[in-house]
Amino acid sequence: MDLFDFNNNEEKAKPLAERMRANSLDEFIGQKHIVAEGSLLRRAIATDRLGSCIFWGPPGCGKTTLANVIALRTNGEFIKLNAVNSGVADVKKAVDEARDNLKMYGKRTYLMLDECHRFSKTQSDSLLPAIEQGTIIFIGSTTENPYASMTPAIVSRCRVFEFKQLTDADVEEALWKALKNRHKGLGKLGVTADDAAISHIARVAGGDLRTAYNALELAALTSSPDAEGRVHITISDAEQSIQRKSLAYNVDSYYDFLSAFCKSLRGSDANAALYYASRLLEGGCDPMLVARRLVVHSAEDVGMADPMALQIATSAMFAMKNLGYPEGMIPLSEAIIYVCEAEKSNSVVTAMYAAMDDARNARDDRIPLYLKDNSFGSKEDKAQKNNYKYPHDYGGYVEQQYLPDEVRDKVYYVPSDRGYEKTVQEIRKRKGKKN
Repeated sequence: MDLFDFNNNEEKAKPLAERMRANSLDEFIGQKHIVAEGSLLRRAIATDRLGSCIFWGPPGCGKTTLANVIALRTNGEFIKLNAVNSGVADVKKAVDEARDNLKMYGKRTYLMLDECHRFSKTQSDSLLPAIEQGTIIFIGSTTENPYASMTPAIVSRCRVFEFKQLTDADVEEALWKALKNRHKGLGKLGVTADDAAISHIARVAGGDLRTAYNALELAALTSSPDAEGRVHITISDAEQSIQRKSLAYNVDSYYDFLSAFCKSLRGSDANAALYYASRLLEGGCDPMLVARRLVVHSAEDVGMADPMALQIATSAMFAMKNLGYPEGMIPLSEAIIYVCEAEKSNSVVTAMYAAMDDARNARDDRIPLYLKDNSFGSKEDKAQKNNYKYPHDYGGYVEQQYLPDEVRDKVYYVPSDRGYEKTVQEIRKRKGKKN
């Protein structure tokens, strides 16, 4: 029986994305940088000499599909596990089977592990000897950065292939093939589509081919046929089948977006900061995290150049906490714009770190006697403590030593010549301060 015959109920029940998986490198969509003619990976697959490797990339870009292509090409055994529902016992069973196949039949075993970043250290350790000894050829598939999310011992023994997000052109090519393919796709249903409909699905899918296939299939199965029983997908059908772009992100891209948001605040680009804040929130980020980062940067990057920035940022955080999302986005956006447009100075952070460094490293930090609590001690000590000069008796400021002797001449805070810090400099001059 034909594996993809629509009369086969089991195959018919499979979603389009599963049915359209490539069976060969010639059918494979995208990732030309690693599967092009003459590439290392293509040669290794063609000669069945692929070593342990990790496929790393965003969802729907072909990682699992390429692993399936390898499974069809190899003369060895192929075992597939998913790290979400597989434990140490499953790994040991796979390794034992691989060892038996190698000893008895001289066949190598490929172990495909989906979501491999979910493997714990204990699970990874159970797999490590088999990889080292060549008992199995490990193929991991992950959306997370393996260098950060996986056991280094495993990663160091694998070649990491980074998959890129598919282009709109790649996704469109795949969708047109699915419409025409009578064997695995929608060809037998006689479905046609407007160019604009296919372009819209490809664009909104954001490089995720699985999402695009699902949207195309939904549009095909729910659109009303014409008088002759034919289904035609219009732009309206496409818009309804894939209503909005998936804005979820993995751990890596989450930190990338957060980093871009913070650096946009520092770089005074309100447009970019608003975009990245919106991207984080639309992807499911806690709005309070964005608000807290804004408060930090209002002090770190604006600081004394415009002290109002901190007040506005904390007010926005208070508003977000009490209003919630999305209403809280209005005051938060106002604060983002204010922090971006404010004068910038990192003098507060510079002063903080310098003071912290001395606080940790100063060997003798005895407080001058006249700064100590004078409610107890000997008469001599109390007499010394009474040498304290009360600033208000001198018009609000009087020069005296406050720092311990070892760091008495240290200057931590140096105001810049930007924004309010110009005023700080003038106040210091009026007080007759040396620094």
